[in-house]
Order: sequence, then C-alpha cells, then structure tokens
Amino acid sequence: MAKNLLITEKPSVAMEFAKVLNINTSRKNGYLESNDWIITWCVGHLVTMSYPEKYDEKLKMWRLDTLPFIPKEYKYEVIPNVEKQFNIIKLLLTREDVSTIYVATDSGREGEYIYRLVDQMIGVHGKDKKRVWIDSQTEEEIKRGIKEAKELDEYDSLADSAYLRAKEDYLIGINFSRLLTIIYGRRAARELDQDRISISVGRVMTCVLGMVVSREREIRNFVKVPYYKIIGKFGNKEQNQIFDTEWKVTDNSSKKDSIKLYNETGFKKEKDARDFIIELQDKHAVVKEIKKSKQKENAPLLFNLAEIQNECTKRFKIKPDETLEIIQNLYEKKLVTYPRTDARVISTAVAKVITKNLNGLAKGFKDEEIQTYINKMVNEKYSTNLIKTKYVNDSKITDHYAIIPTGQGFENYNNLPDLQKKVYKLIVKRFLAIFYPPAEYSKVSVTIEVQNTEYKEEFSTSGKVCLKQGYLEVLRGKNTNEKSTTDEQNVDNSKQDSQNSLEILTKLKKGQLVDVINYEPKEAQTNPPTRYSSGSMILAMENAGKLIEDEELREQIKGAGIGTSATRAEIIKKLEKIQYIQINSKTQIITPTKKGEVIYDIVNKSMPDMLNPKLTASWEKGLDMVAKKEIKSDEFMQKLDKYIHSKFDKLVVKY
Repeated sequence: MAKNLLITEKPSVAMEFAKVLNINTSRKNGYLESNDWIITWCVGHLVTMSYPEKYDEKLKMWRLDTLPFIPKEYKYEVIPNVEKQFNIIKLLLTREDVSTIYVATDSGREGEYIYRLVDQMIGVHGKDKKRVWIDSQTEEEIKRGIKEAKELDEYDSLADSAYLRAKEDYLIGINFSRLLTIIYGRRAARELDQDRISISVGRVMTCVLGMVVSREREIRNFVKVPYYKIIGKFGNKEQNQIFDTEWKVTDNSSKKDSIKLYNETGFKKEKDARDFIIELQDKHAVVKEIKKSKQKENAPLLFNLAEIQNECTKRFKIKPDETLEIIQNLYEKKLVTYPRTDARVISTAVAKVITKNLNGLAKGFKDEEIQTYINKMVNEKYSTNLIKTKYVNDSKITDHYAIIPTGQGFENYNNLPDLQKKVYKLIVKRFLAIFYPPAEYSKVSVTIEVQNTEYKEEFSTSGKVCLKQGYLEVLRGKNTNEKSTTDEQNVDNSKQDSQNSLEILTKLKKGQLVDVINYEPKEAQTNPPTRYSSGSMILAMENAGKLIEDEELREQIKGAGIGTSATRAEIIKKLEKIQYIQINSKTQIITPTKKGEVIYDIVNKSMPDMLNPKLTASWEKGLDMVAKKEIKSDEFMQKLDKYIHSKFDKLVVKY
C-alpha cells in the first residue's frame, strides 16, 4: 500500500502534524508511522557545504596561489553530529512504499534549503514531491497546507536563491577571509599583541561591523557645541496665565544673516543672546497668528520580526536572537503566526476571516486586561472590517503576513515562562489596537510678534492634548500619560496640565496684545548620534543601514535590506561571538571591540565597498530577484565571480 511521507524541520513540529493527521502510534527511532502516513523530521540543517580541503588536501593551507577558490561543482557533506537522523530519513525517503513526499520544513528560503540539501544528498527520484506552505501551526492551517500543497518544483526559484545565498556567503567568506589574513594578518596580530590572528570576513557580517565602528567613531570624534536660545515668557500677568515661547530668526528679524547666530534658533555666544534680549526690552508683543487644529492618529502597523525584536530590546533588554527564539516557540505552540516575516500587514484573505482570531482571544485568553479591551470592542461595536484599511495590503506580502495571534494554542499558555507571556501579550495588544478608533488630539500653534524698532521678531509655541485615547488605551495600557510633544509647550506630562496650557493658548486672539513677562537665554548644545542597540541595529539592517526612527516612514521607504528576517539576529550574535563587537547585557547597547576596529581598518583600506550597506543590500536584492524569477541563477553567479576576481586583481597587485 502506497504511503505519504511528511518531513518537518524539527521533532516538535512533526508532533503537531501527527496530531492533526491522527497518527497515534508510538514514536519510533526518528519517525512516526501509521497505515497511510510516515512523519519524520530534520533537526535543523543536516547537510552543509564542504570546506576547500575536501576538494584538495593542499587547500587546507592558506596560500595566495590557491586563491580565489571558486569550484565548478560544489561538494556537500552530512554534518557529523546529525548523521544518525540523516540516515533514518534516507531509508524512509527511498522506501518503495513511499509514493508522495510532503515537504513541511519552515515556509521560507532557509527551510526550503534544508530539505533540498537532504534531497540532493540522497538522490530522491521517482516520487511525487509536494510543498506544504503554512502561516501558523493551528489545526486548520496545517490541514489547509496539506490539502493545498503545490508541486515542489513550483518552489525551484526559491531553492535557487537559497543555494546562491549559501554559495555567495561561502565564496566571500572563504576567499576574502583567507586573502586578508595572508596580507594583513601579521599586522593585525601585532596591533592586538597576539601571536597570530585570522581575519573573518562575511557578506553581511562585515557590513554590520562597519556600521558599528563608523557610529562609534562619529561619537568619539564628536565635539559638543553650545549655543544659546531665547525663551520668551508671555501671557496675562494679572491672571497668572503665562506660556513659554521660543525665538526663531525670520526675514524680518534684525538678526537675519547675522554671523553671531549658530543656527536659526540660537546664538553662538551667551553675551550676544543677552545683548539681543536688551534690544527687546519695553517692546510691545502681539499675537500675530493662531492656528487651531484637530488631529487623528491611527494605530501603528502590525509587528514584523524586525519591529518586535526592536520593541523587545527596548522593553525587556533582550537580544534579537532571544526574541526570535521566543516567538518561534509561541509559533510552535500555535499561539502566533509565522515569525520570520518582513510584512507588517495582513492579506485580504486573512482579513476576511479575522474574526476567528478575535473570537479565539475572547474565549480562550484569560487575561483580565485583554478581556477588558475585547469587551469594549464589543460594547462600543467597533468594526472588524479591515479590508480598506492600511493594515491590509497584498502587494506588501511576500512569503508571510505580519505576526498576529492565532486565537488558539491557549492549552500551552500557562506553561510558558513569564517573559514569553509578556512577548505574547505585546503581540496581542498590537493586534487589538488596529480595531480601535484613532487617537484624537487638539493642537494650537501660536506666533507672537515683538516690534524691534524697524524689525519684527517672532516667538512661537504650540500645545497639544489628547482628547480621545482611541487605540492608545490598548498600547499604553494602565500607565497612559498625556504629554506635550518635545518641541512644543513645555508642561508637565499630565492631562490636566496639558489641558490648562492648551486653554491659555486657545483663549488668545489674533492681534491681541500680551504682557511680556521676561526673556531669558537658554543654553542648548548639539548632540552626538546615539549608539545602536541590538534591537535598533535590526531595524537599521532592515532598511539597508539607515536607522529611521519614524515607524510610518520606515514602512514607506522599505526596500532591500541587509540580511533577512531569518538571519539578522544570528549575524549580530556571530559578531559578538568572534569578539568584534560587545553588547551590554543591561542596556543592549553595541560597541566595537579593539579587535573589531582593527579588522574594520583593514577592510576599509583594502576593500571598503564591503562596508557599504548599499552593496550588501544590492546582493540581497539580487537573491530576491532570483526567487521571483526576474533573473537567472547563472547571471547572479557570473556577477559574483566577476566581483571576486576584480577584488583579487586589485589586492594581489597591491600586495
């Protein structure tokens, strides 16, 4: 009787598939079997690329005359510590009674690569091969994935990009690590007071090191420059209704184009600021302009992996690889959807059935705070139709949609460690927030004009208060504090004070004279850039080396990144492991080590484009184009071959 064989990436996932397929037999040595199904599993990667010495023993020595090393045919080998499981899979895949193979490794490039290497090493022929592609491990999603499994060859272009990614990392790592060690290794060892040193170079890793060192040197070389702003206090002296404003130079100002100014809001010297204040004494002040507006602010987009890694670094001070490990576990426990995603939206198809997720949370998640939010949604009759909102966009989804709660898996929740529960709740709250109305603000901007002989000086301020919390009720929770924006009216972060300040500004009328209470200089200074945290580095990698603080802007300009959502955390972890960077365990702030800076200088001198995020992002874009069948594998490899040879031609001549 013909049987189906299903292969997953790890044993725990295999057990979930076994439950769905009602395979109740006891676990055998590396697999499960029933009358119709055999289920087995990899344990991560089982096969890897062979080192150069497996091609030729002479290549074990790092010599210039053996480089560049670019084999015509690549060799692969079984990883020794997982050879037992590989042999079990080999026996199963080649059994005569197995007619159809269902590939259920992780639904992504790396998961595809894990199976394809196994298939290649074994040489599986004469079987029907299908790909199970799922977004969560809920029962209905697993059933759908098996039922709608496509022919494996429909994913050949994804497999091609996976092979190319591995070859690219292999060739760049081996060739340039060896080359730079041969040329610069002794010098580096002397600088670090070591006997010998090998220089590790990687397509993505070296670029990230460059970002860390460049930022550190910017900070180290930064010289703080003090300058002096002018703060004007105006209002009604009798009623004690006073507000602060800030001076800014305009075309009508006496200080237009003055060499005494540091910038448009301040003076280079305190004396010049005080002299300017003397000029303004006994001058009338009038309200030149008043603008009142209502603002609405929608909930942020949903989490992708990079966003939640950054959020967890800020909130819980954990490294990105720890966050990924937590969310992977939540995924395997059926609590959330697939973690390794770049998308921050859901698909139209998912949006149509999103009430399943909400109903699941309402019935199964016994968290008092979350139930309060869900009950309010029901009582206030908030719409659950997301189709025409910014949270649904099929064009922004490649492999998987955003990370959201499945509304299932609660039988596993109580056994989770506290930190994992907190991360899960974070995902749930971000999800619920998109169903809440926007936050509403009232804002007033005021410009005060002071007559300065034939000139006119302008002072401005603005006040902002939250009228309706909307989604902020969910995201800020019980600790919600209303606050003025940082560049606006400087008042206490409490709702009452914000409203009081806003009321003072709101009562003003255009053309109204106001009392001048006083003017005073305020010292300010330029600030150096901030160091990357392990979380903000993930965001910078996602945006090709740019750390963009504004969340909406990040989403708009997102293009080819450095690395992928599946690999970024591991790259940071490797840099720390080889002691090129160090990460403060309490703050998660990244700084380079002396060794990292020495390696940076060598790369910067010899092949500086390896430090350029744009180059690294362009290679990643090329891999994406292969996956999308926009270019062929041969074209990618030709460009890679040409790049490696051109670098060797330049460096070896110099040497």
